[in-house]
Amino acid sequence: MNPQELKSILSSGLLSFPVTDFNAQGDFHRAGYIKRLEWLAPYGASALFAAGGTGEFFSLAASEYSEIIKTAVDTCETSVPILAGVGGSTRQAIEYAQEAERLGAKGLLLLPHYLTEASQDGVAAHVEAVCKSVNIGVVVYNRNVCRLTAPLLERLAERCPNLIGYKDGLGDIELMVSIRRRLGDRFSYLGGLPTAEVYAAAYKALGVPVYSSAVFNFIPKTAMDFYHAIAREDHATVGKIIDDFFLPYLDIRNRKAGYAVSIVKAGAKIVGYDAGPVRAPLTDLLPEEYEALAALIDKQGAQ
Repeated sequence: MNPQELKSILSSGLLSFPVTDFNAQGDFHRAGYIKRLEWLAPYGASALFAAGGTGEFFSLAASEYSEIIKTAVDTCETSVPILAGVGGSTRQAIEYAQEAERLGAKGLLLLPHYLTEASQDGVAAHVEAVCKSVNIGVVVYNRNVCRLTAPLLERLAERCPNLIGYKDGLGDIELMVSIRRRLGDRFSYLGGLPTAEVYAAAYKALGVPVYSSAVFNFIPKTAMDFYHAIAREDHATVGKIIDDFFLPYLDIRNRKAGYAVSIVKAGAKIVGYDAGPVRAPLTDLLPEEYEALAALIDKQGAQ
């Protein structure tokens, strides 16, 4: 799959980030991960991101990373494209990128670099170096310390033909509009705010019809139903699912930093696909929060 073919795939449909399975000791659980991917793949997501943010990329060792990406690629080879999360320092991100390409990933999601503040030119140089280290398509994730402007993205688009996607995790509407207007159809544009469904209608109006769903991990049918309702502008269905599920879900998610991942793992456990605990520095939901989430999921019915 060349970068332009990947761009076409990412320009429509629902995307998702499978959680990474750990056992009770916190080690990667390959059999559980395979079971999860085999369960999720047929629901119709356009692509899956292995070892992304929801997949706890930030907590993985390099040796685990290779096994996770290989497992995802091998399991989903005939069903859905796998993009691999990459990040960290520039040299580290390049190593991850080249390893993911070697293992057969169809593309990369370039997560923000680690810790240090950096100038716009420095961040752009980081993105360019990673893009030029591989031949597969790259999606850059504007979030946290990665805040690329429209002029810099235009420069990167000229220098890096395989930079085919832009994912927004900032929620800066002015910036999003300026990027969308300036770059036009050069990129595939993805909504990437936590619990992206809440922002999906607004982003669609901005020209960003595609987003990544974390709740696809445990209510895949509802996630797909919601996406299709957004696509056909079925405001009644969108409003009902937001009121019945997403707003009370956000009330739980917002109780602690890091719960955007923890609550997804809790949901997976509730529906019978236990992915194990989150790794430090994240913390799992408290028992009463887990029960409140279970009640919400139950109202969504069989998946």
